Amino acid sequence: MAKAVDKTKKPPPNPTWHAVHVAAGPGACAAAIALGKQRFLSKDAPRLPLKECTSPASCKCAYRHHKDRRSTPRRSSDQGGVSRPRNEGERRAKRGRREED
Repeated sequence: MAKAVDKTKKPPPNPTWHAVHVAAGPGACAAAIALGKQRFLSKDAPRLPLKECTSPASCKCAYRHHKDRRSTPRRSSDQGGVSRPRNEGERRAKRGRREED
């Protein structure tokens, strides 16, 4: 029998750029607080509890997930701006840099 596909589920995030930050729990140690909201690629994130944690048995820290490691858009076009028009027109119309172009 074939499994029914649930189309209400969101597609999984792009695992290449999926990121997390360590959300310091109540009574968190200095190591967790020092990380702040620093984002790590999921595969590079420190394991919880942190090695430097002073109370690993009662640690309440957790990961907060993000689609991307960047916290803010960096390009003006990503922020809703428009890109500047190029004065010279289409770049591909020019001759290449090689002699045979």
